[in-house]
Amino acid sequence: MIYDVIVVGAGHAGCEAALAAAGLGAQTLLLTISPDTIAAMSCNPAIGGPAAKSHLVRELDALGGAMGQIIDRSFLNIRLINETRGPAAHALRAQADKRLYQSEMTLKLARQKNLHLKQGLVTDLLITDGQVSGVVLKSGRQYYAKCVVLTCGTFLNGQIVMGKVRYSGGRQGEPAATELSTSLKRIGLSLRRFQTATPPRISRKTVNFSALTEQPLQYLGWGFSWDGLVQERPQLPCWLTTTNEATIQTIKANLALSPIQSGTITSKGPHFCPSIDRKVMKFPEKTDHLIFVEPEGVYTDEMYLLGLTTAMPEEVQEEIIKTIPGLESAEIIRPGYAVEYDCLDSFQFTASLESKVIANLFTAGQINGTSGYEEAAVQGLIAGINAAKKVFHQPPLILDRTTSYIGVLIDDLVTKGTEEPYRMMTSLAEFRLFFRIDNALARLGKIGAGLGLLTEEQKNRRVALFNAVTDLKQLIENTKIPANSHLWRKIGVTEPPQRSYRLKEVILRPAVTEAILLGEFPELKSFPYPVRQYVWNELILAGYLERQQSQLEQARQLEQTLLPSDFNADKLPGLTANAKKALAKVKPRSLGQALRIEDLTAADRVVIIVNYQKFKGATETVNGLSV
Repeated sequence: MIYDVIVVGAGHAGCEAALAAAGLGAQTLLLTISPDTIAAMSCNPAIGGPAAKSHLVRELDALGGAMGQIIDRSFLNIRLINETRGPAAHALRAQADKRLYQSEMTLKLARQKNLHLKQGLVTDLLITDGQVSGVVLKSGRQYYAKCVVLTCGTFLNGQIVMGKVRYSGGRQGEPAATELSTSLKRIGLSLRRFQTATPPRISRKTVNFSALTEQPLQYLGWGFSWDGLVQERPQLPCWLTTTNEATIQTIKANLALSPIQSGTITSKGPHFCPSIDRKVMKFPEKTDHLIFVEPEGVYTDEMYLLGLTTAMPEEVQEEIIKTIPGLESAEIIRPGYAVEYDCLDSFQFTASLESKVIANLFTAGQINGTSGYEEAAVQGLIAGINAAKKVFHQPPLILDRTTSYIGVLIDDLVTKGTEEPYRMMTSLAEFRLFFRIDNALARLGKIGAGLGLLTEEQKNRRVALFNAVTDLKQLIENTKIPANSHLWRKIGVTEPPQRSYRLKEVILRPAVTEAILLGEFPELKSFPYPVRQYVWNELILAGYLERQQSQLEQARQLEQTLLPSDFNADKLPGLTANAKKALAKVKPRSLGQALRIEDLTAADRVVIIVNYQKFKGATETVNGLSV
């Protein structure tokens, strides 16, 4: 069988890659070890959160990706978080019904034109004249394609670890893709080992909820997708408890059995998601670590213990849990465990996510060294788009770090690399005031409309949002608050002003909340929440944005200054040996990327800038973004 694109793996990266490639017209084959675990949420069944994860999903949705739509149809609860922080940190978090999420994504794949789903374990790649030409399955069956996208997750030579026990597996109860690792090494790719872990799941009926603190539910009128919520969903709460002195003492008494203490695990895990045993090792005096008890779905009794990640032996996990208030009688359904897996050194692929070693081979997700469903999904989208574009002889889509968190994530991987599973944090973006969840559509909507992944109905909805922004701006510009208005008293102004003010000016006062505005001007309720949020934030941040605009434009100009494909650092006199080696490894595509390489000294960067005119390439743009 011959296809345009083959996607290996049906996790979050694989689903987005397959939908994108097929949506752009490529005959696409999606291969998965098990069709029953498509889009499985192996760890926390949640989308978004306090990092830049919800920003990534909003950006993905603006481009035509699926994750935002699927979580909006399958959440157990959804909430705004970080509201007390600045607008750049505002975020969404949705607890998913993990089975419903899988079902919704599986159905979307099944209904996607040009997409073919098959079960199979890939053991080898077919290489012809330095480019990938297909895959080989464990059964011996061969499939051929013009491009292949690998989204192997934790399955690539995966090893499950619990205490001193270690055995092969990509997830608990599922086989690892061991032969494929050997194949990748044979064709010249360099692999490394990372690890991740997950906490135990407990039975809901064994939890004493009276000893837990219930998180209040929020009922939002808008979710992750720019299409808006399809329907209101019944919600289930999450609960909060904490560890205590008895918990810490139990962990300390058993630290010798911790894989990270005993040396059973030596590979790096995600920095921002440490295990409870690592927390105790790093902060031995702290006793009150937060534990969130979260439901996993309507049709399961399992509760997820966020904050209690561990790969200690199961009997130790039981002892630890019984010390925690509300969980004294809790029974474990699934013990926590760690998984070590192979992934690529990220310097081996380009900003289009195509391999530098094997032509037409694309990679996305944890195989690229990242951690998290959202990080995987956006890479899958970009890899699927660019695989299809390669098939149709079109230039790739490359979002640089002046446009989006997607651009920052990929640029960090290909320019700086990563020594641990990469997680997208807002602090990693130089221009994060420009990258908010409320303006993702404004930043990337034009690109999304031009890509071809959106239906006409979706395009019309998004045009309506843009029109609503214009209408709201006109409304607050034209609405005047007279000096005798009772609004002044509501916002704490004791002395009436000497003149009337435009609503646009009043919004900037710290005491003015959206609740006050909606109560005073009911007509504002006719504008969707993300439209109001966008307009308010643009007003509030106007001064900051204006001051940073020139810096953003300078950075964008550097990104759009493309280097020639035959750029050779050896021809630049004055560069250090380390700089030449680093430039050869990264193979920067733009002047901006070259200047960001961490192994360059200040003097090296001066040499590159001084020689700027010697290698200045033509600037190419698509819909205003460098490609």
